Amino acid sequence: MKKKYLLACALTVSLIGHQAVADVKIGFTGALSGPAAALGQDQYDGFMLAVERNNGKLGGETVEVIREDDQVKPEIGLQAARKLIDQDNVDAIVGMGFTNVLMAMLPPIRESGVVAIATNSGPLTLSGAGCQPNVFSTAWQSDGPAEAMGVYAQKNNFNNVYLMAPNYQAGKEMLAGFKRFYKGEVVDEVYTPLSQTDFSAEITMLQASAPEAVFVFYPGGLGINFVKQMRQAGMLDKVPVLSVFTVDGTTLPALKGLADGVIAGAMWDASLENEASEEFVKAYKEKYGRVPSLYSAAGYDAANLLGAAIESVDGDVADNAKFAAAVKEAGASFESVRGPFKFNNNNMPIQNFYAFQAVKTGEDVAMKHIDTPLESHKDAYHAECKLK
Repeated sequence: MKKKYLLACALTVSLIGHQAVADVKIGFTGALSGPAAALGQDQYDGFMLAVERNNGKLGGETVEVIREDDQVKPEIGLQAARKLIDQDNVDAIVGMGFTNVLMAMLPPIRESGVVAIATNSGPLTLSGAGCQPNVFSTAWQSDGPAEAMGVYAQKNNFNNVYLMAPNYQAGKEMLAGFKRFYKGEVVDEVYTPLSQTDFSAEITMLQASAPEAVFVFYPGGLGINFVKQMRQAGMLDKVPVLSVFTVDGTTLPALKGLADGVIAGAMWDASLENEASEEFVKAYKEKYGRVPSLYSAAGYDAANLLGAAIESVDGDVADNAKFAAAVKEAGASFESVRGPFKFNNNNMPIQNFYAFQAVKTGEDVAMKHIDTPLESHKDAYHAECKLK
């Protein structure tokens, strides 16, 4: 078991005393400022809740968590990865933010062999031939939620669908995932700048196209603006809106009843009924005074996964390759809040994808589980990965 002393650093967050010894160091990176801060904060809060519930330990070992804000900027994410690996000597990195940030962080993570667990992305670059033995995701392979909505659209006989997403890697992967399972007509495929917040022109074009349904991927603040503008245009009462990462625990507090009727594909929601999930939701509400999002769940699962892996190697995390193998094996044994979970050969989750619908209750809104379009789903790229 290696012993490490706490650093007196403003960015260091620890649940153990300043004079105590940390057995395991974990770096957390994510969007902790700016428009996407809610997503990063939820991942961090979920992770730290699991640490706190284990009295500052994971797998029986005391942990030190060093937090870094990537600001959704690839160059900042790369700097954070290098600092955590070269200066802080962390045993694992968790979070890693949006897809573009994760990909920028990959070179030092790959070269060092340090265990890395994404809690917000799973790009196809890491799912296929570019898979890495030390890089995992407790979130989703990028296409998965969108694939579930493609299945849902097909099952519900929508003959044609209008598609919209931001113009960056994840947006393109989401629309590709939807089309993989949806066999009807794509009326149009619209990509908007990642910084765009006014969708009035696109909504006018959508309205003129008169599709039977709309599929969108607009996370965080983008999703809030899109749904509000669709409601203002009277479109949410005219056309079914299928979505991923648009209406969820991070956007519902702002949208409330405005989101009524929107359908969301996800691997988890606070309304999911299983013992582990209900226990997590209760503890999260008590700790933070708000309902956890799917990002919170991914962070919480990442901590419990690491705990199971650390315990399996008796706290000896010095050997990166051995620790990575333990993380992979622990994927099949730890209890996930989402239900069935294990890692595929490419270190992406094999998991269910659910359909939830926003249902208005007075002035508020709650998500309701309405379908499970994909069960124990494997992504489309794992066969290209040479890992076993």
